[in-house]
Amino acid sequence: MRNFTLTPFSQRYAALDNAIGHARTWLESQRDRPVPAQASVEEMAAIFGGPLPEGPTDPAEVIEWLGVHAERGLVAIPSGRFYGFVIGGTHPAALAADWLVSAWDQNAGLRALTPTNSALEETAATWLLDLLGLPAASAVGFVTGGTMANFTCLAAARGAVLRAAGWDESRNGLQGGPRVRVLVGAERHDTVDLSLRYLGLGAPEEVAADAQGRIDVAALAAALESGGAPTIVCLQAGNVHSGAFDDFAAAIALAHRHGAWVHVDGAFGLWAAASPKLRHLVAGVEAADSWATDAHKTLNVPYDCGVAIVRDPAALRAAMGMHGEYLIMDEAHRDPYERVPELSRRARAIPVWAVLRSLGRQGVADLVEQLCAHAQAFASGVAGIPDAQVLNDVVYTQVCASFGDDEHTRRTVQRLLEDGGAWMSGSTWRGRAVLRISVSNWSTTDEDVATSLAALRRAAASE
Repeated sequence: MRNFTLTPFSQRYAALDNAIGHARTWLESQRDRPVPAQASVEEMAAIFGGPLPEGPTDPAEVIEWLGVHAERGLVAIPSGRFYGFVIGGTHPAALAADWLVSAWDQNAGLRALTPTNSALEETAATWLLDLLGLPAASAVGFVTGGTMANFTCLAAARGAVLRAAGWDESRNGLQGGPRVRVLVGAERHDTVDLSLRYLGLGAPEEVAADAQGRIDVAALAAALESGGAPTIVCLQAGNVHSGAFDDFAAAIALAHRHGAWVHVDGAFGLWAAASPKLRHLVAGVEAADSWATDAHKTLNVPYDCGVAIVRDPAALRAAMGMHGEYLIMDEAHRDPYERVPELSRRARAIPVWAVLRSLGRQGVADLVEQLCAHAQAFASGVAGIPDAQVLNDVVYTQVCASFGDDEHTRRTVQRLLEDGGAWMSGSTWRGRAVLRISVSNWSTTDEDVATSLAALRRAAASE
């Protein structure tokens, strides 16, 4: 057997130096580069594919090769001109902290194993609850994204409503137990349905929504009256097309009168609570039982970082906790792994702590308000384009527009992507083809908005 030679530390440092250099080049290119990728998957596969090498390659050489050749196949998502999805950029403090997370290489599952991570995670959780105006005793878990945040919260909800009905699903499973009803607005995000499928709860029951995608409270009342099964109600903070918010005060009070658990999917909209000017959009949301959000959206931390928040820590622990004799348990405190689906996981809370520490309360409010101001500027600019129409009430960070008929709208989206000056995605909303603008990046400037609107005008005018 051949002896395996470990990579010398000097080579590790050379690889890191190369990575820093290429990261700088990439970030500095964002101001002027085309937003779409400049090469296809097939072109990039021809560069990076082929047979697995038989022998080792210097790590610095690998990183140099990667940095040189990868760029043409990358989309300028960190650019201030990317509005295609609700993604966000990466705040400098969060990016640098994320590099340290990789270098420190800590398993964030056990509290006693990693004191620094545990202290930072607990602090970040406390700050988030304070910033979002949610109950201070809530349990906070840092997961991969919005889907797993919904999954985690809804797992806690499933167990809680079944226990209230006298059924122990952790021991007995779901077979033979009461059916759990899940009521959702007609325009909820699809990750809610996906999470319910993961949880074995099947398809939810749709409740009518209004023209902006908000759940109809009268229709919700009728649905609640129609059945007495254990019930979960899913509400929404930030419709993915309109940015609209459900009437939380009315809907939550109604659901609680019927003994339902209320979950709020607030992937990007929950952050309105951080702004005194926008807090009215989420009035009453703190009365819910669980909340899901994405820090890599509005807060602008790197992928991946969803946040699952549950009012009753015991309900979350019952859904996510486990026991292993070999684990180093902290008897006086609960371990992080009891709040998330994973045992081994990345220290996702550290970049959250870093960006909150860097921005502070006022900085987060300014960030959210700036995103909304840019959305308003987009709406005004789109309204000045011939045949263009803004289809939603622009109350937050989303703008949906049409450009005449559906075919012209789709051609406008395609020409915009071919132009390269900005990235905005096409979608279908309420039966119409739309161009959707999602303003999520901390680095977007007034100049970026003006440049992007100019590209959109070119695309809409071309035939």
